[in-house]
Amino acid sequence: MSGGLILPPTLSLSRLSHFPSLPSLSTDFLKKTTRRFVSTTNEHKNMGTLKKQLEKLFEVSLKETVPDVVDVEPLVAACAGNNNAMSLWSKIKGKDTRFKGPQPVGQTIMKNLPQSEMIESCSVAGPGFVNIVLSKKWMAKCIQKMLVDGIGTWAPSIQVKRAVVDFSSPNIAKEMHVGHLRSTIIGDTIARMLEFSNVEVLRRNHVGDWGTQFGMLIQYLFEETPNWEEAGESAISDLQAFYRASKAKFDEDPAFKARAQQAVVRLQGGESQFRTAWARICEISRREFQVIYQRLGIVLEEKGESFYNPYIPRVLAMLNDQGLIEESEGARVIKIEGHNIPLIVVKSDGGYNYASTDLAALWYRLNEEKADWIIYVTDVSQQQHFDMAAKRAGWLPSQANLYPKTSHVPFGLVCGEDGKRFKTRSGDVVRLVELLDEAKSRCKAALVERGKDAEWTADELEQTAEAVGYSAVKYADLKNNRQTNYIFSFDQMLNDKGNTAVYLLYAHARICSIIRKSGEDIEALKQTGEIVLDHDDERALGLHLLQFAEVVEEALTNLLPSTLCEYLYNLSEYFTKFYSNCQVVGSAEQTSRLLLCEATAVVMRKCFHLLGMIPVYKI
Repeated sequence: MSGGLILPPTLSLSRLSHFPSLPSLSTDFLKKTTRRFVSTTNEHKNMGTLKKQLEKLFEVSLKETVPDVVDVEPLVAACAGNNNAMSLWSKIKGKDTRFKGPQPVGQTIMKNLPQSEMIESCSVAGPGFVNIVLSKKWMAKCIQKMLVDGIGTWAPSIQVKRAVVDFSSPNIAKEMHVGHLRSTIIGDTIARMLEFSNVEVLRRNHVGDWGTQFGMLIQYLFEETPNWEEAGESAISDLQAFYRASKAKFDEDPAFKARAQQAVVRLQGGESQFRTAWARICEISRREFQVIYQRLGIVLEEKGESFYNPYIPRVLAMLNDQGLIEESEGARVIKIEGHNIPLIVVKSDGGYNYASTDLAALWYRLNEEKADWIIYVTDVSQQQHFDMAAKRAGWLPSQANLYPKTSHVPFGLVCGEDGKRFKTRSGDVVRLVELLDEAKSRCKAALVERGKDAEWTADELEQTAEAVGYSAVKYADLKNNRQTNYIFSFDQMLNDKGNTAVYLLYAHARICSIIRKSGEDIEALKQTGEIVLDHDDERALGLHLLQFAEVVEEALTNLLPSTLCEYLYNLSEYFTKFYSNCQVVGSAEQTSRLLLCEATAVVMRKCFHLLGMIPVYKI
């Protein structure tokens, strides 16, 4: 490819029918059995994490060491050792005369370890901690096998077959702004990590495409542009200006407000003219969203509020039949144990609300889409209420370790330099498209300053500026613990030093340059060469590479993309130390070290992919 750049794949935003035919809703869903899945296997015959491989060895040892103690879980710290001795001693003290303390327990655990090519040596320290030194030959063999068979063999195996990831979720007729950034990129990274782990992922965009605001918009369209059907796109040339104008009239003109409220009733009643106008507004908004998604490399399938609307009456009827819905001050509610305020599912005027829509969506995802894990990367304050209501209805098991289950992924604010919510100088929210334009523009200016406009084609310059600029925005967000607020700073995120996307992308490009300058065919070396990890820095780098699967699994378990970012940055640091102390090109160990360079680049590229970043191959 020209310039050695990776281009983003062709992207699409699928839209499903908004008014599906309803399946018959029986009470069978109440009998839905809970499931505890065993780890999935896949066609790659995954190596599994280091920790899991060591756990299998210690399981054998523990059964032989204390055969009468049941349900002993191996306490393994990956690449370090085992810490079962202390806890075991507290259980067997005074009962098993073979041991006089935790140290002898640790010694026996070490002695009973089965022979394995993984382990080079063992020792016992302190009160029975079993230290493990992994075999350099085994580590080298695993890395080499990954280079031949592909990084997919290092994918973790988790207990889930199908997951729904609900993220982004902007409102129709409103522009995407910086407030949508976190949900969109955090959700995309979680979806990517699940997909890498061989989970079927249903990426859902639960857009706000239904509700009272559409009465306002449709009525304004009818009154301002009576010939709107013939006028086509020109009737709403600027959707944001159109929304602001209709909202101003709605707030200032009581007669218009009354007409707009009646328009909602007619829309929900299915009148064709109102449905056609609604569909046109939605389509214009979707196209604007898609511009953002394409630039960010995000793929989503839309199932908005309108999709679930037809399911609400029957789902609420079943909840009512179970005795879960009560009357309260004219409204219909579900009381939640431990909460003073009930969950309102039908308003006092008989209308539905977000709670009724979200309950219908949860039912659909569990019973129609058969999801094992539903992950909400959205700012929904009442989500806990929905879960508790679903558990009362028997949709979800009460135990946290059983499937199906739901998880909520809260996230902090994007703040300006003043520490307050990020806004423009005029106090408006920052439009996401303008933020991305600025990131690309600044990257391009930096590349021109370095003279790259004279070395590269115009396309190469544009592609690199996009890849680095957009990746910088993503990584600056993802590297932070998602639950904390962070300061949005172009100067900081576009710095080529420290823990930034720019630094990491440049580090990857340097590795690729080392391999190119060697003049070797790296693909041929994978088949004929051999990795040797004799130097301490070679071994340290190799060990960190082998922890990749475990880190992805940990990031998924805790739904914390920052865990993967920390691993990626540390990987670049391990490589820098290795390269500083181990000559690659022209050394006696050139073949081995080139393969170690390639393994580092492969793992970095997979990290980039999982974080939604586009790697560059020269800089």
